[in-house]
Amino acid sequence: MFDNSEFRQVFLEELEEQIMTMEEEILSLEKQGSHSEGIQRLFRAAHTIKGSSAAMGYMELKQLTHEWEHLLDMLRNEELEMTRELTNLFFQCLDFIKDLQNSIIHEELLPDPSAVIKELGRFSKANTESVAAAKESAGEALPEEAEQLLREYIHSGQTVYTITVKLTEDCMMKLARISIIDISLRAFGEVLWNEPNMKLVQDDQDIHAIRWLIATQEVEPDALELAVAGLMDVQSVRVEAAMPSQPEAETAAVLELEQENVDMLPGFAVSVAQDEADKTQQSKASVKQQTIRVNVERLENVLDLLGELVIDQTRLKQAIQTLHQAYGYSETMDDLGEISDHLSRLIGSLQENVLKVRMLPIEQLFSRFPRMVRDLAQTLNKSVDLQMVGGDTELDRTLIEEVGDPMIHLIRNAVDHGIEMPEERVKCGKPEQGTVRISAAHEDNQVVVVVEDDGGGIDTNKLRKSAVAKGVITAEEAALLDEHKALRLIFHPGFSTASQLSDVSGRGVGMDIVRTDIERLGGIIDIDTSVGVGTKFTIRLPLTLAITTGLLVKASDQTFILPMSAVVEIIRVDTSTLKMIKGSPVIKIRNQIVPFVWLHEMFGYTRTEGRPDKIPVVMIGRAEQRLAIAVDQLLGNQEVVIKTLGSYVGKVDGISGATILGNGRIALILEIGGIMKKASGIS
Repeated sequence: MFDNSEFRQVFLEELEEQIMTMEEEILSLEKQGSHSEGIQRLFRAAHTIKGSSAAMGYMELKQLTHEWEHLLDMLRNEELEMTRELTNLFFQCLDFIKDLQNSIIHEELLPDPSAVIKELGRFSKANTESVAAAKESAGEALPEEAEQLLREYIHSGQTVYTITVKLTEDCMMKLARISIIDISLRAFGEVLWNEPNMKLVQDDQDIHAIRWLIATQEVEPDALELAVAGLMDVQSVRVEAAMPSQPEAETAAVLELEQENVDMLPGFAVSVAQDEADKTQQSKASVKQQTIRVNVERLENVLDLLGELVIDQTRLKQAIQTLHQAYGYSETMDDLGEISDHLSRLIGSLQENVLKVRMLPIEQLFSRFPRMVRDLAQTLNKSVDLQMVGGDTELDRTLIEEVGDPMIHLIRNAVDHGIEMPEERVKCGKPEQGTVRISAAHEDNQVVVVVEDDGGGIDTNKLRKSAVAKGVITAEEAALLDEHKALRLIFHPGFSTASQLSDVSGRGVGMDIVRTDIERLGGIIDIDTSVGVGTKFTIRLPLTLAITTGLLVKASDQTFILPMSAVVEIIRVDTSTLKMIKGSPVIKIRNQIVPFVWLHEMFGYTRTEGRPDKIPVVMIGRAEQRLAIAVDQLLGNQEVVIKTLGSYVGKVDGISGATILGNGRIALILEIGGIMKKASGIS
């Protein structure tokens, strides 16, 4: 038996690419109608899967794509139209291919595709029969003498019809029946030509279809059809306006003229089409030569080694500073400083390039959504247009994988709860089709992802009432909430304002998880809404989870790192200005009351030194929320390599990872979302 283990991963990667291509093209064909480029790409993807799966021994996948190819070939030859039924069948095939893919990944027994293959065969057979009937009715091209007569009569202002009559299988007196039809047609005009020739027809000939070319004046095609359809042994009648094809002489002249024009161009030895095809092939070959597949694990190992290099470079720099302080200036120390600076630049460049390799266009995430929105809208009987902008925006591959689930939930909510039913939208003066728009863009050192809809918006009064009814807040607290804070109630666990549950959403178990997942990635999520206009969710994420710039602070004897993206400002506060509200310390900054915490107390450290009158305070922020964190000492900012805590430590609330400093000590990296939860007493 063929051992495919060596090529299995490459096959699965290629299969994933082809599945994505097929899904995109099916959606494009459904939206834009049949177009040759899309059909060709779809056919090519199916053909590639068929070939590679056969080579790998996955015969179930090969059989399915082989049968699918037949339908695609009919579509390519314009024997089929891209109908809703055909689109659904294509998606059914694609979903089954995904099931097969999943079974291959998990090394499970492959499911039987016979039911899907049977459905493809049924559809193919039904349409093949109708195409064959149409071709038989249409017949072949007219001979030259008939074409000549057709041109003359049309030029004289008469209308010429082609009448195709099909006789029943059991017709016994073919010649008599054809003669009767011929006489009936001559009553409407002049018969220019017929096939087969009346004089040559015999009763025992196997003839079932006859064509006439008849010139008439002011006769409707329905009249011709009615005159023949009622005659005995006539199975079907087809009447079409006859149009002459382009004369061969004229075609030849045009081709000759075009060739002359081509020959006039100096050095033009091949056709333009062939030249363009060659260029395309060269371009593709060039791309293939410049692109290689790299195992993700190898890439992670390179990044880990780079992290160690950054740490050692920082330690080297610190050691040089220590030597300089101890021994003063010397030529050797100066050389060491130059070497260290040059090494810093090289490591910085290496780091930048390795991080770029980890970056992927967010289009890889966006490509999941069109099919999902299409199926959801169909299930909910809604019309939804999904618009996607900024798919080429690059993001760390880990972030792309992790942010997928939160975005899926936001988009499903937009389609289910945001976009109104078509009749309701029309009543409100909106177009029947709703719009969900997803965009991504770089902003400073962050990626901003926006999910917005033009639906009914979120009613904050309804949110307040629901929150009071569920015991989340009191009626008095609800009355004091401004619009923005009222909106953020939807992030409370178990909170939902859906009037009824659905299979799509509405159970209130999602939005709190969305916020938690975004914050775990070092990001923030914000909402903006307007009743009757729509809702917008804005997600801000760091470019990478591998390296971050942080503010180093000391609390007790432990060094912590606060991500600079969350630092709003640094101030010094007189401890005498601290106030207590409901048993919790706060400070007043520019007429704003801000919660206050001691960093060492949050993590159970004991303070060994007395508290000075003025203390350094780092103000951190997430959306509109603020928190003042008191520390013992500010140590400056530094770019650090993020290390996970590992399974032996597990998840620690408020800590996202750790790093090794230049002095060899470990510093803990704070996770802003967790810190703010700890500060507010939410575990």
